Amino acid sequence: MNTITAAITAVGAYVPDFVLSNKVLETMVDTNDEWITTRTGIKERRILKDADKGTSFLAIKAAQDLIAKANIDPLEIDMIIMATATADMPVASTGVYVATEIGATNAFAYDLQAACSSFLYGMSTAAAYVQSGRYKKVLLIGADKMSSIVDYTDRATCIIFGDGAGAVLFEPNYEGLGLQDEYLRSDGVGRDFLKIPAGGSLIPTTEETVKNRQHNIIQDGKTVFKYAVTNMADASELILKRNNLTNEDVSWLVPHQANKRIIDATAGRMELEDSKVLMNIEKYGNTTSATLPLVLSDFEHLFKKGDNIIFAAFGGGFTWGSIYLKWAYDKK
Repeated sequence: MNTITAAITAVGAYVPDFVLSNKVLETMVDTNDEWITTRTGIKERRILKDADKGTSFLAIKAAQDLIAKANIDPLEIDMIIMATATADMPVASTGVYVATEIGATNAFAYDLQAACSSFLYGMSTAAAYVQSGRYKKVLLIGADKMSSIVDYTDRATCIIFGDGAGAVLFEPNYEGLGLQDEYLRSDGVGRDFLKIPAGGSLIPTTEETVKNRQHNIIQDGKTVFKYAVTNMADASELILKRNNLTNEDVSWLVPHQANKRIIDATAGRMELEDSKVLMNIEKYGNTTSATLPLVLSDFEHLFKKGDNIIFAAFGGGFTWGSIYLKWAYDKK
């Protein structure tokens, strides 16, 4: 029997219509367009304004986009991995609800949370299920409604995050395409530098925690930046060396869209020319679990079968890593 590899065979995406530009943020907090653009590379981000819609809405839209474009029957999907840091509810899996809503009633589903590395970790998990031979179609969705946890009086965080979702389908491949190697890491030293303090078992919700805005995301920007630059670059460089790849062998870098300076540092370590570094951070900001699939969706038309793609991400916790994948199809 031929060796099974796990390849991405379809991509879908969704972002809300409402655009929150830097100019609008200037009227909300003490900041300006030049300051934000220079330090992050972000010009605008999308926001899901509907108060009665959560992350599941974004995920459903992205999944439906994939299903329509790939012309697949939702009943053929074996499982769904929902990568998210902003589940609809603390209890009741968002992925399970999404599966039912898109008609994937033969699939089992669950949520995966590793902050901004959630989708990267999900790629590893989805590929492992496919490579096991037990599952043929695994849908991986990355979605976050970051506006639901952002404090829009905190200029350190409100300028960074946006809402969005992306999805990819993993299927078996017998040509040696798909996921080739991964280097995933984590370190609990980051627990206090990027977090939502309350709402969990350690600090349950009280009237006091709500008053103190302890249910919004907070971060020590300088510390997170330092760790992110070092670890994303290290992981990407290591994956190249381990697979005897040079910068010329790499077709594309698909990096987590958190900060342009972090992306530039990672690309610099890999000695990649700018044309190989894919970015859409200026349009969407940091959509957390959705950044990687949104990049795939925006640039899918450029990918050719056999292209060597390096993924890299860094998230709270800390979590980080890099994945080497060979693209499996030419867009029709």
